Order: sequence, then C-alpha cells, then structure tokens
Amino acid sequence: MAKPNYQFEKRQKEQEKKRKKAEKAQRKALGAQDPQAPEDPQQEPGADLPVQEES
Repeated sequence: MAKPNYQFEKRQKEQEKKRKKAEKAQRKALGAQDPQAPEDPQQEPGADLPVQEES
C-alpha cells in the first residue's frame, strides 16, 4: 500500500487558502470602488422579503 503524501496535501491546502484570500481581497477592492455593488453576491434577490403564511 502506498504511503500518504502529506507534503502534497499541505501544499494543496496552502494554495487553496492563498486563492481564497486573493479572491476575498479582490472582492473587497471591487467593493471599495463600486459602493452600489451588493455585499453578498450569493444571496438570492428577494431573500430578505417576509414570507407569507397560509391560513
């Protein structure tokens, strides 16, 4: 059975962290340039509207 390559896994995790950090910095920079941009692009439009209950 092959040994697990822990260095590879660690490097993959570090690269993922670095990529996420860069994406976050880019979003933050874009937000500073365009104050009209939504803060959470994942949120669906109308998600903050109250839900009507059926009687």
